Amino acid sequence: MNFTSGEIAVLSDTEFFSAKARLSKKIRHVLELIHVSFQRELQTHHLLAPEGFTLNVHQFVKGEHLEDFPYQYLDYPRFFTRDVKFSFRSLFWWGHHMSFALILEGGHVQRYKANLINRFSSVADRHVCLCLSNSLWEWNQGPGYTLDLTRSRNSEVAAVLSHRPFFKLARFVPFTDPSVQSGDVPQLAHQALRAVLPVITE
Repeated sequence: MNFTSGEIAVLSDTEFFSAKARLSKKIRHVLELIHVSFQRELQTHHLLAPEGFTLNVHQFVKGEHLEDFPYQYLDYPRFFTRDVKFSFRSLFWWGHHMSFALILEGGHVQRYKANLINRFSSVADRHVCLCLSNSLWEWNQGPGYTLDLTRSRNSEVAAVLSHRPFFKLARFVPFTDPSVQSGDVPQLAHQALRAVLPVITE
């Protein structure tokens, strides 16, 4: 199999992987700041969490193959079993965007749905969307993937949720957003968490 001139140029590039390593360290630092911020915030709320949940559990993950692109994320809070999921994921997906997502399945999911609909005015118009995929692990956004939570869509959101055993709410932020260069990503993540807290609090 022959290599193209473009592929050879990539193989010979001495800058890309060192730059990637530096960026990965910066991303990890941002995720650590988000974790500290979330710890402080969540200690002040009474969460409607699954049995066995503890605020001490979190996970940092780094990988290379989310649709062939690298990624890093923090899960905090974090609770996963085969049937129950209660987590907030802060994800950096290279080549795509950042996303800050509340992941819910099983357990108190009917209460979470009711909270979202009954407290819709507190969640709507805060740059959060409902993810429409039949998989919790779909991270694309846009038509067919996400539905923006605006005040006029209460009944539409209720219809989408009605028969689902799980759902995900997310805020997607492009890497071109000024907050990335200004160092305000932890604040964006915190805003996203606060936007969805009405769904998971008593």
